[in-house]
Amino acid sequence: MEKEIRRFEQAAALLPSRLRQAALALPPRDQASAEEIRLRAGRQASVLTAEKECLLPVTVRAEDVESVCDLSSEYSRYAAVETLREGYVPVRGGFRVGFCGSAVMKEGRNTGLRQLSSASIRIGREQRGVGEPIAPALFSQGRFCSTLLLSPPGWGKTTLLRDLVRCLSAGVGVPFQRIGLADERGEVAVMVRGEAQMDIGPRTDVMDGCPKALAIPMMLRAMNPQVLAVDEITAEADLRAIAMAAGCGVGLLATIHAADRLELEEKPLYRRLLQGRVFRQAVCIRMREGQRYYEREELP
Repeated sequence: MEKEIRRFEQAAALLPSRLRQAALALPPRDQASAEEIRLRAGRQASVLTAEKECLLPVTVRAEDVESVCDLSSEYSRYAAVETLREGYVPVRGGFRVGFCGSAVMKEGRNTGLRQLSSASIRIGREQRGVGEPIAPALFSQGRFCSTLLLSPPGWGKTTLLRDLVRCLSAGVGVPFQRIGLADERGEVAVMVRGEAQMDIGPRTDVMDGCPKALAIPMMLRAMNPQVLAVDEITAEADLRAIAMAAGCGVGLLATIHAADRLELEEKPLYRRLLQGRVFRQAVCIRMREGQRYYEREELP
């Protein structure tokens, strides 16, 4: 619990003083289970936990949101412009701060945000070890088998993916692998100025903030990975890039929002993925009495 509270205190350090004091006045139990700190100009600040939303007795001003942006970008918005135009800033320590405001449009493209109105500080927590019991099941006769990680939203797919990448890269209970991680949304490695803020192992190369359909062929050409890891397959272009990688003999580890194989088969995009037989198995995240557990399924 002490470790979780320290993580909350690190996240609260990104807040202006009066908001920070209100956040740190929360009971230790709520601090330890906090997942996000939410700010909306003109509204009460709040802290989201796994179970509830805790309203803080302080109203957010627009300049508070601007201050969070300055603190999270280390007072260098220019250095953070590439991710800020996508609506977020990665922060040292493995945090990610999302922003809303007025988009600055140029020739049909968003080139930045101004007049910031909302911020969400996501408190990323590594769960080292969650992948260790599963990692050996991803191999057959010493060779990695391409695997999907499945669950409904918010059940820990990204957390599991991150720890499996660590296990494969470090050779924890399995033959070590060279990993290419396509981290399009910056949530797996949380790169800050070229350095991963999360433990993704010693043999992992990261293509950060790049669409998966572009990142996959770039890593294939440049980094010679044995396994490509991607978070959230969502588009036809992702499928084409994944199929190309499979054709090159590279293993694949990917997440999808789906409860199980049957739900995959109900969706046309994922049905085509199954028909291509790129992935040979799935690990499904289940819940029983509030506890997560994992089940392995063979794919047709």
